[in-house]
Amino acid sequence: MATSHEDEGGSRLWRGMRALIFGEDHDATLRDRLEDAIDEADAAAPKRGDLSPLERQMLRNLLHFGDRTVGEVAVTRGDIVSVPATISFEHLIAAFAEAEHSRLPVTGADLDEVIGMIHIKDVFKAQVDLSRPRSIEGLLRSPLFVPESMGVLDLLARMRQERVHLAIVVDEFGGTEGLVTIEDVVEEIVGDIEDEHDEQAGGMLALLEDGLWEADARAELDEIAREVDARLVAEDDEVDTLGGLTFLLAGRILQPGESVEHSSGWRIISVEADARRMIKLRLEAPEAFPNDPILA
Repeated sequence: MATSHEDEGGSRLWRGMRALIFGEDHDATLRDRLEDAIDEADAAAPKRGDLSPLERQMLRNLLHFGDRTVGEVAVTRGDIVSVPATISFEHLIAAFAEAEHSRLPVTGADLDEVIGMIHIKDVFKAQVDLSRPRSIEGLLRSPLFVPESMGVLDLLARMRQERVHLAIVVDEFGGTEGLVTIEDVVEEIVGDIEDEHDEQAGGMLALLEDGLWEADARAELDEIAREVDARLVAEDDEVDTLGGLTFLLAGRILQPGESVEHSSGWRIISVEADARRMIKLRLEAPEAFPNDPILA
């Protein structure tokens, strides 16, 4: 546990570093002062009635919330679950049951042509009330269309104002780059929000035998790199899940039995998939993997 002298020393060190970088006449912003106060509270002994560690972390997240962009928090293109405009009402119900989402984008010719979204509440009402329309056109709602560069704070304000909680993230050419919900935005402040349908992260990755792993397509690349091979990463920051990486490499959704090779030599094999997404994947190590000096 840090003593008061150590705390004062740490504060003096930080003030000295800030003066060295910004100059003696630098005026600390309110954001700086709040972060300093949170850091000092973390180092000090707990006090009755003080902010808890969780509350302090939420405050930290909130202080940097305005710096985040929509592109940084959105679900990547390869992980979007959508339905085609030609889908029947019965298949639409099945799609919602499988995806376990409350809203699904509806596409035309492809994912770059998002014509609207459907809310599960409207599907449920149409199912129990035969007087309501069951056609896709009758169920369509309009999502927001926002650029990658939009600030998360601006998106949250727009979602609240227009009462639309799903946004399609588009690139400079109007193509679909990702998707973001109000839950994604709120999680930037409070951390991951899991409900009763979310699977435990521990079930996302499993070693079958030497050099062979099975993974949920939603498994984070950070975990894959940590547990399997540090080279199994995307060449850019476009994707952060194994499914997104596979989609990026193949350029499409791989059906069961199809595979694609990563630049590291690992082969990614589709084990379970449907027309809209990859669900389960298998990682097959390159032949030299067991004795690879890079991993030693």
